[in-house]
Order: sequence, then C-alpha cells, then structure tokens
Amino acid sequence: MLPMTSLRRNIPLLYAFSFLQMTLFPMAVITLFWKDHIGLSLSQILLLQSIFAVAMVVMEYPSGYISDRVGYRTALTFASILGILGWGVYTVASSFWDVLIAEILLGISTSFISGTDSALLYESLKGTEEEPAYARFEGRSTGFGQTGEAAGALFAGVLYAKYPILPFLLQVGVWILALLLTRGLTEPQREQRHHGGHLKEALASARYVFIENRRLRVTILLSIVLGLSSFYPVWLIQPYMRDAGVPIASFGPIWAGANLTVAIFAVLSHRVRERLKEPGMILLLVVLVWGGYLGLGWTAGVWGFLFYYLLTAMRGMRGPFLLHVTQAEIPSANRAGTLSLQSLCFRLLFAITGPLVGRYADACGVRKTFQLLLIAFLLVLPPLVYLFLKNRHIDGSVG
Repeated sequence: MLPMTSLRRNIPLLYAFSFLQMTLFPMAVITLFWKDHIGLSLSQILLLQSIFAVAMVVMEYPSGYISDRVGYRTALTFASILGILGWGVYTVASSFWDVLIAEILLGISTSFISGTDSALLYESLKGTEEEPAYARFEGRSTGFGQTGEAAGALFAGVLYAKYPILPFLLQVGVWILALLLTRGLTEPQREQRHHGGHLKEALASARYVFIENRRLRVTILLSIVLGLSSFYPVWLIQPYMRDAGVPIASFGPIWAGANLTVAIFAVLSHRVRERLKEPGMILLLVVLVWGGYLGLGWTAGVWGFLFYYLLTAMRGMRGPFLLHVTQAEIPSANRAGTLSLQSLCFRLLFAITGPLVGRYADACGVRKTFQLLLIAFLLVLPPLVYLFLKNRHIDGSVG
C-alpha cells in the first residue's frame, strides 16, 4: 500500500503539469501565424485542426488503454517528449506540410495526456480518501491550466510582433519543464482486470460505454456537444476580432481574459452545482451557449468579442461538473481508456464538422458562421438535455 503522502504529492504536481500543459505562448496568435507566415486559408486551418483531431482519434483510445496498462506516469512522460518535438518542428516550419507534422506530433502528445491526467488525479484522491471532492480538485486543476494559458497569452501579441518564432521557442522550454515535473509523480495502486487479450478488453470497455451503461453514454454525448460549442470559436475568434478592428497587440490580453474566465468558473463549478442542482446547472450551460453565439452572430464592433466570454464561462463550469458525473460511472481498471474514448468521440466529430465550418467561414464570413452554429445548437441541445436529466434517475447499467 502506497503511503498517502506520496499520493497527496501527486495533486500539486498535477496542478503544475496542467499549468505548464496549457501555457501555450503561440495560441493567442497562432491563427495569424498560419495565415500570415505559412499562407493558410481558414478552410486549410480548420482542415489542419481536423487532421490534428484525426491524429488524436487514431491514438486517443489506444493511448488511454496503454496508460492504464503501463502507468499514468510513463504516459505523461512520453507525452512531454512528444510536446518538445512538436513545438520544435514549429520553430523551423515554412509550409503546410511542416505544420502538419508538428500538429500530428502534438496531437499524439495530447492524446496521451487526455484522460490520463484526470484518471491519475481521481485515483490519487481515492488513495487519500478524498474521492467525493473530486469535482473541486478537477476544477482547481482546470483553473491552473487556464491560468497558465492566460499567462502564456498575455504577452503573445508583443512577442509575435517582435519575432514571430519567439512564442514557439518559449513553448519548447515549457515542455522541457513539464518533462522534468513528470519524474516526481507517484503511480497509484489500482484494480487490474484482465479478461483475455488486449483487443477483447478494449472492445469490452467500448461496449460498456456505448451499450451497457445508458447513463454514461448520455453524459458523454452531452459533454461532447457542449465541448464542441466552445471549441469552434477558438479557431474563429481571432479573424472575428481582426475583422471587427481589434488591435493585434490586444489579442494577448483578450485571450488571457478568456482563459482566466475559464479558470474562475472551473473553480466555482462545484459551488454553482451545489446552488443550482443538476437541472439548473445544465440549463445555465445551455443558456450560456445560446447567448454567446447570439451575441457573436448578431453584434458588430470592437467589443463584440466579449460574448465569447460567455462560452468560456460555460467551458469552465462544464468540465469539472460533467467529468465528475462521468468518473463516477467508470471502473477503476479502465479509467484512462474510457476517458480517452470520450475524447476520441469529440475529436472524431470535430474532424468531420470542422472543415465544413471552416469552408463556410471562408465563403460567408465568420459572423454568419456563428449565426449558423447558433441554429445548430438550438436544435441539438434540448433533446440531449432531456435525455441526460431523464437518465440521471434510472439505473445506468442498462442499454
């Protein structure tokens, strides 16, 4: 039995890893870098992100499965090495294909982190008998991550204006620090279930998610759609702001503000859930999505980007809330794999829809794209919310 102090040390280390992982110096200006220095169109950018998503789709579930078998610490170490390589390629990139190689490396890196960090946090809390407070700890982890992204974004515009490659060089240094940090993590002791070959176990886990546990299935589906609602604007908000006349030097602080909004509402997520209960929490998330897209699609001017903050607030609250609901339904032996399966579905759906959204934005403009997305989420979210609330009150382990 591992001492509680060793597992307890994992929690601040995971907070620090989340901070470093999300300290993305290039993120606030990367769309401009792709357009101005690589020469990509918006449709190519969304295609690039779809390929990134495909790289994650290919590796997402296998990486989670591998994490469950070889250990969370080993998986996060490998992810850090790939992060160093991916951002290193960006420092010499000059074409679509160079960026594609970098994005594939970063996609695989992200797939090894996805699910693994949350699974390690949950299992560490189980070992210290703090599992019931998981949503609070997950919210703090998200808060550290978004604070890291805000810190990276704050001076991104200034760094980019001075030397466009400088944000990417700093990013390599960030991942070197993350690699050093993973060496201090402690692997928790977990229940191991081996019922045959690897393929048989993987299929059994997928069957549990998609067929056997209805409550888990509906929760994952709602989480994916809400995640997409806050993901499309990540790639559209920069050209939206430039079209509205926002100075490029302001992009960094604006991006930092968006990520601080995610951080604040992630930390507050468990308190909002306690106050509003589950139905009220879900309704709030949906209203924030609709309000954000309504404002982005039908307002003009320099300050229109503020409606994006409604979507980032939703993103912050959604993560800890729905992730806690999901974690409670997952067997310990397949925790990282199941969480990775959720991310796989998210990435696959984005890979299918992302290029279509990008093509529409190139043809009709970003504002009209936000209007179209509002209509889509007005149609899709109500039935998903109904199914989620209905299935919360039944036995989840039925088809």
